[in-house]
Amino acid sequence: MLRMSERSESAGVPGSGLVKGLAVTLKTMTKRSTTQQYPDVAPDLPPRSRGVIALMEENCTVCMLCARECPDWCIYIDSHKEEVAVPGAARPRQRNVLDRFDIDFSLCMYCGICIEVCPFDALHWSPEFEYSEYDIKDLLHDKEHLGEWVATVPPPPAHDPQGEPAKEETAAARKAAVPAASAARPTVPAVRPERRPAARPPAAEPGAAGAGTPETDAGEGTPA
Repeated sequence: MLRMSERSESAGVPGSGLVKGLAVTLKTMTKRSTTQQYPDVAPDLPPRSRGVIALMEENCTVCMLCARECPDWCIYIDSHKEEVAVPGAARPRQRNVLDRFDIDFSLCMYCGICIEVCPFDALHWSPEFEYSEYDIKDLLHDKEHLGEWVATVPPPPAHDPQGEPAKEETAAARKAAVPAASAARPTVPAVRPERRPAARPPAAEPGAAGAGTPETDAGEGTPA
């Protein structure tokens, strides 16, 4: 345990914190204050500001991930299934059709979890924040209202040139390189190997054992 004297020595000169605070105050007082005349002058928002959530309905597959992961349970989704006839298929397939997609912004805490977990990029942040209402019930935005905010979504930031490419880009480049390499490879016609004649057995040397001359063979079996 440090004593009071040791604590004061370790903290520095008494009253130094007060002097530093007053220095910051005096420095701020010398600067000229600027006031933006809102709403006549629009504020300069930082990039990727979290204003309102926009819905791209054609990308939604009704996977319900956003509704399940929402900590405030402010997303309400209803859907039904329809049969789609696929040419060449043995039986029709089923697909989910979105009937209702509502977000209650009176409960939303703008955590962005629903946007992060969406696997098909159906939800996006929009910098628009001017959607206040006189009635709290009007803060429940349906899918038509959420779809109107898609036009205000800024384009995504450019990729870092020093960063690693995305997995999707790497996989697409790998697939494109396979047919290109096969097309650039020269085709060599297949050459069948020539058939060589079968080797004949070597002729027996004259005078060898078991080998007789024509005269001997002709004279075999005749009496002497």
